[in-house]
Amino acid sequence: MNIVFVEPHFPKSQREFVRALAEAGAFVMGVGETPAEYLDDQLRSWMGHYEQVGSVTDLEAMTHVVRRLQSWVWVDRLESTIESHMMPAAMVREATGIPGTSVHTTWLCRDKPSMKEALRAAGVPTAASVAADDVEQIRAFAAQVGYPLVLKPRDGAGAAATSRVDNDSQLEEALGQFGHGTTSIAVEEFVEGHEGFYDTISINGEPALDFASHYYPGVLEAMRTRWVSPQYIATNRIDSGGLYDEIREMGRTVVQALGIQTSATHMEWFHGPKGLRFSEIGARPPGVGCWDLYSAGNDIDVYRAWAEAVLYGHTDIRPTRSHSAGIIALRPDRDGTISHYSGLEDVENRMGRWIIDAHLPGSGTPTQPVANGYMANAWIRMRHPDYDVLRTMLDDVGSSVQVHAH
Repeated sequence: MNIVFVEPHFPKSQREFVRALAEAGAFVMGVGETPAEYLDDQLRSWMGHYEQVGSVTDLEAMTHVVRRLQSWVWVDRLESTIESHMMPAAMVREATGIPGTSVHTTWLCRDKPSMKEALRAAGVPTAASVAADDVEQIRAFAAQVGYPLVLKPRDGAGAAATSRVDNDSQLEEALGQFGHGTTSIAVEEFVEGHEGFYDTISINGEPALDFASHYYPGVLEAMRTRWVSPQYIATNRIDSGGLYDEIREMGRTVVQALGIQTSATHMEWFHGPKGLRFSEIGARPPGVGCWDLYSAGNDIDVYRAWAEAVLYGHTDIRPTRSHSAGIIALRPDRDGTISHYSGLEDVENRMGRWIIDAHLPGSGTPTQPVANGYMANAWIRMRHPDYDVLRTMLDDVGSSVQVHAH
């Protein structure tokens, strides 16, 4: 099959999708922003053809390139895996007659108020929300629902530009940060509870492979608090019933209600006093190297499973659930440049056999803002057959290892 893959070079994890497609038998045609001469030999070897464009979100340029490729060969699929690329890719598919996730489904997965409206109609429990076009709508929603509230861009990804407000004065401050040029934002009831995510590779509207993960602490706190060493853990207990059966049923309903056919999905959820609540979905793989953890914890190549689903509409790859796997982010104690680490040797001596890999930028490396996420600075990834033991080990790493900056 002939596959157009959007942006094969950046970020670094993109190459894994290209590799998997090539190994599964696809003729891969990459379209990206990096000049061809800057691509390394290995990445080139996985692609039969590569085209450079000024921007992969430029609809006119992308449509032109894809139509030119269609004049040479039959194009079976066009795939993208980055949130900001999803809508342009869907629009190009629609303009060129290539199968894949539709513009309507992509819009539902990106526009949070419309997403929640569709899911509430399908019986999926979600937080109360509104798409607000002016400040009076937001104030009225706050008066009706009460605090806390969460404000976010309608098509934002993760915790980007997201604010929690607990009273009227914080609301006014947050509205000022969004600025007068903002035409519409999503305002949601804050749902108290534990936060996690549920990921699938869905085929023909049914989750074929699935994984569940847990955040410690929740994302908003993790992205805004320097002293926290946040972690998330992909559990190997998803087949144990209980809450996980509820999550799976919710996920299946979401996939079908939004019209998702064959695609990776990434769904955020909360569980607390009000029970299980759906948060949001992306019709794409999760970020932050999550599929690497799923692969390490389940003795499989998740990228290959995705490639087989895309190419052939099925995959025989099945997770073993042999290990839980997690990542812990290690934050520098201040902004500046990294000077040294403490506690690393001790952690390696005590827990080295369970370490998957690590990223430990050297002395002199500029630090990155805490809000840039789990992989912005140093991190360590680990796995263990017992979920509770792994969580204890990651907590141990967080308290034992310090990243010093000056």
